[in-house]
Amino acid sequence: MTLLALNDLSVAYGRVPALSGVTLSLAAGRRLAVLGESGSGKSTLAMALCGLLPAGAVVTGGIAFPGLGVPVLGRDIGVVFQDPGGSLNPVLTIGEQIAEVAVVHRGQSWRAARAHAARLLDRMGIAHAAEALDRHPHEFSGGQRQRIALAAALAADPVLLVADEPTSALDTVVQHAMVELLDGLVRERGLTLLFVTHDIALASMLADEVAVLHGGRLLEWGAVRPVFRTPAHAYTRALLAARLDLDTKLAARLPEIGPDFTVMVPHG
Repeated sequence: MTLLALNDLSVAYGRVPALSGVTLSLAAGRRLAVLGESGSGKSTLAMALCGLLPAGAVVTGGIAFPGLGVPVLGRDIGVVFQDPGGSLNPVLTIGEQIAEVAVVHRGQSWRAARAHAARLLDRMGIAHAAEALDRHPHEFSGGQRQRIALAAALAADPVLLVADEPTSALDTVVQHAMVELLDGLVRERGLTLLFVTHDIALASMLADEVAVLHGGRLLEWGAVRPVFRTPAHAYTRALLAARLDLDTKLAARLPEIGPDFTVMVPHG
């Protein structure tokens, strides 16, 4: 069953186009990585489907949720940002922030919602979860704050989780732990996941499908294995070739992409 469908989606900020004619879909229970360089339109795509674009953004084309009807942000769609400071209120305790989601969207009492928040924090690996409810965001490390933000995003049991560069602000060790946690939660809850990343390794580990963006245009979209093993678009091949690892001596420069190109949709 299709959960999300974008049809010829375009977004512009004033006269500056950020997305141009993007068409793709995501089935329930699948994981889509939106991959590309900075400025490729990845975050704009994620924020467009969440209804979080700036007021001046001009949106054309269609965003549909056949499996949800008209989704409610926070209840049906959970969002995790690159910087948890963007979603955590510094003056409220973390317990208040997580519990509020359950009160508003699950109709729970504050007492039940606090208990729910403590269970979520425990699942996120936050030590002494019940006591942690009364602490403020600044009392936690960056990695812990991202786990807390994830708990808040999942507090209403959404069906779709949108994660915008959820690990890029973390160090390598913390990134690995966060990826394992996210993978486990998606499996346990049967979530549909759309995550934005520039990290090819993360996309290959966590996604079923990948959409490659450049300059606001969709270059390639398909299952992860065929796209990464036999990419159809020259830009995708260059993106993969430019990946850095310990054996890399000199990264190849990514090619310039002109205004006319064909979207590649591999089979399989």
